[in-house]
Amino acid sequence: MTNEFEPAGETAPLGDYLARGGKLTSPDNVPPRYRGELLRMMSSFVDSELAGSAGFAGAINWAPGIKERIAASRIVLEKADHAERVLDVMEEFGTDKSRYNSVHDWAARTDREVRLDPERQGLDMRLSVFNYPLESWTDAVVMNVLMGLATMQHLSEMERASYAPFAEQIRDIAPRERRHMELGLEGLERIVSDDAGREAARASVAYWHPRVEETFGPDASDRYERLRQMGLRHRSGGELRRAWRDEAQSRLAALGLDI
Repeated sequence: MTNEFEPAGETAPLGDYLARGGKLTSPDNVPPRYRGELLRMMSSFVDSELAGSAGFAGAINWAPGIKERIAASRIVLEKADHAERVLDVMEEFGTDKSRYNSVHDWAARTDREVRLDPERQGLDMRLSVFNYPLESWTDAVVMNVLMGLATMQHLSEMERASYAPFAEQIRDIAPRERRHMELGLEGLERIVSDDAGREAARASVAYWHPRVEETFGPDASDRYERLRQMGLRHRSGGELRRAWRDEAQSRLAALGLDI
């Protein structure tokens, strides 16, 4: 049974309540520091989904066949929908949902060979990997696979978050994000069916692997410990990275690709 924090009758500090697995259900009982960290987490998700959708939209016209075009279009549409679902939660905290889409240029990318600081860039909270451009269909598919596997690790944290309305949205979103990753694996299997495709995929793996790896942040940090105490995180960046690396290595090895 889920516990709910009730300020009028609390018998223990909020931190203890959250550490025991308690859930918050409304902006009305969210303290300022928790609110700031929660909004930062939700903004990073929304901005990454919008940037991912905008970046992948350009890959639709690279698709080699109708099946691939449909898959790419589905990914573009559903990522935008995922952003809107979490924006609905943020709107309860005062976020202006109607203006959000125009706040940043979600399709903007840096030069491909520039290496960015993995920290967030200004007010744009997208993960740093979404600042790099795609250059071909194979490149888009490889990025989708590696980032899709990383996304499943990130979402496994978010769906356990102590703010229940956010966690509920993520639990609904996660199966569709998994399907995006699976569509990528299906496309990659077709790409590596000949030598030229396999070599192009290897080059893209070498490019995207370190950039996706950066999305997990440091192995441990003071901020992680703070988020853990708030019930907003449960595994460190290092733990998530190792789980992602093991699965990515297994998935790619099955296709004859090495990390």
